[in-house]
Amino acid sequence: MTSEDRESGATSRRPVEDEVDVVAEETQKTAKDGKDKKKGSFWKELPVLIVVALVLAFIIKTFVVQAFYIPSESMENTLLVNDRVLVNKLVYRVRDIERGDVVVFSGVDSWDSEVQLEEPSNPVTGFFRWVGTAFGVVPGEKDYIKRVIGVPGDTVKCCDVKGRVTVNGVPLEEKDYLYPGDVPSQRSFEVKVPQGRLWVMGDHRSVSLDSRMHMGDPGGGAIPIDKVIGRAFVIVWPFSRAAIIPIPDTFNQPALKAAVAAGEAAPFAAGVAGAVPIVLWRRRRRLARR
Repeated sequence: MTSEDRESGATSRRPVEDEVDVVAEETQKTAKDGKDKKKGSFWKELPVLIVVALVLAFIIKTFVVQAFYIPSESMENTLLVNDRVLVNKLVYRVRDIERGDVVVFSGVDSWDSEVQLEEPSNPVTGFFRWVGTAFGVVPGEKDYIKRVIGVPGDTVKCCDVKGRVTVNGVPLEEKDYLYPGDVPSQRSFEVKVPQGRLWVMGDHRSVSLDSRMHMGDPGGGAIPIDKVIGRAFVIVWPFSRAAIIPIPDTFNQPALKAAVAAGEAAPFAAGVAGAVPIVLWRRRRRLARR
């Protein structure tokens, strides 16, 4: 092969190598452009994802389950300061509120807050306060958490000869959930819970600003049922304290249930007793006409 042939062959190969280099550069450029587009797409979609997440959180918070922050000592040792609990907002659509339930309720336009919070200084701070409340990171300004002791129609009294709270004459054994060293109540009281209201008390009775402290308010200290947000059913934070919040056994006493049944039957019995004389009177009139 002559030197001219070699030069001619080398020349013919160069374009192929150049073509390979060009393809490689274009591939790298395409890959880089693809990554840039993905990055750009992510940052464009991020605000939408945040908005969707907040909307879903708002819907869940409003209708299903909401996390709440425990800001005070009023429910110790059942609930401690900084605990987070989940509140079921649907449960009272399928059953009535029961004695022993731990409920969260709004005290807006009624009770003063147990924990004073500073007003947000600007709309941005207010927005983050709302988000924090929705996720149970900060306490709600006027949200309370207490245990239901009496439901509409109950007579709640303290104390009997043994220092116990009674409901419709049935004493409650509260040692399982009362704060160690606390008595059921430092003050005596007797109330009949009005219709549409609940008598609520904290488990740490010596520091709880509960129904007993609001007996001069409308309702005699009992809270409106329509202010109940839901039932606290589980502690979710801290993980070391994660647990279900049960209804104590004392509220399942047969005597208490019998008293409830008797109370429900009383209006019916009174109605029957009132109707009998009327029926007899009408029968006498009919016989007299004949």
